[in-house]
Amino acid sequence: MKNLLIPVQASGAREAGPPSPALPWPDALGMFEQDLRRRGAAEKTRRAYRIDLAQFARWASEQELEPASVDHRALRRYAASLSEKGQAPATVARKLAALRGFFRALVELGARGDNPAELLSSPKRPQHLPRVLKPADVAKLLDRIPATTPLELRDRALFELAYASGLRAEELVSLDLDAVDFDAERVRVEGKGGKTRLVPAGEHALRAIERYLDRARPALGSGEDGGGGPLFLSKTGRRLSTSDVRRRLRVWTHHASALVPGVGDLHPHALRHSFATHLLEGGADLRAIQELLGHASISTTQVYTRVESSRLRATYLRSHPRA
Repeated sequence: MKNLLIPVQASGAREAGPPSPALPWPDALGMFEQDLRRRGAAEKTRRAYRIDLAQFARWASEQELEPASVDHRALRRYAASLSEKGQAPATVARKLAALRGFFRALVELGARGDNPAELLSSPKRPQHLPRVLKPADVAKLLDRIPATTPLELRDRALFELAYASGLRAEELVSLDLDAVDFDAERVRVEGKGGKTRLVPAGEHALRAIERYLDRARPALGSGEDGGGGPLFLSKTGRRLSTSDVRRRLRVWTHHASALVPGVGDLHPHALRHSFATHLLEGGADLRAIQELLGHASISTTQVYTRVESSRLRATYLRSHPRA
């Protein structure tokens, strides 16, 4: 079978209209790609859909199934085949979620009259609570980053902002110079799906960014950006990547390991988790935290209530004489 990765239509290609009854897989996948673009899905998201749906299309073709003939039982067989191959429950759940979105789009575009994946249940995944640092440990980690060299000043500003505003690594590296509003003490963030939100930035983060812009960024940049360009630069003057963020955080967690036992190999997302959990512990409303994090659904934010519940239970077991 030919490569079934979703074809990307060139600019000016005709809009997807009512398909023929025998819509082949490449056309169906192309329609879905176009729909994702229309909805503003990020390239990373579209690529994940392409990979998962191309795998399903190959399996369906081997079963002599076209997009219009896939039914609920076929999807259940496919899910079973993934589990039999040793795919993790989280992976199976992700692939089934892609199928729900794919068939939902086909219904909306008139390629099908029903969504066979609508009632498809995902395997139960083990509940892994996000890793959260204590406020004092976050302070120790950040305070251990010196403010001497340009890279140190950059890293201090980078991770102060990550914790102060709860930003994803992708959001941090996509910030431009004009994203920081010092007067309003906030940052303009381009989140998932191209959604923009304004997030407060704390005093520590803003001071660290000012020091970085004044003393470090001119040494890292070419000085030719005319007041624009990326906020955080690499030592060669390019925009930082998410892998750069992960690598630099590993450097500083190792540096702080003597003061913060068990900090280990900390992922940047742990600072985001800590931001949300510390807000909840401080009495912030869950809806407000949802907006600050840029979550589309409140159910995604509710994981932090489980973190807080787990912490309270641990405190109870440790403290109550009849626990």
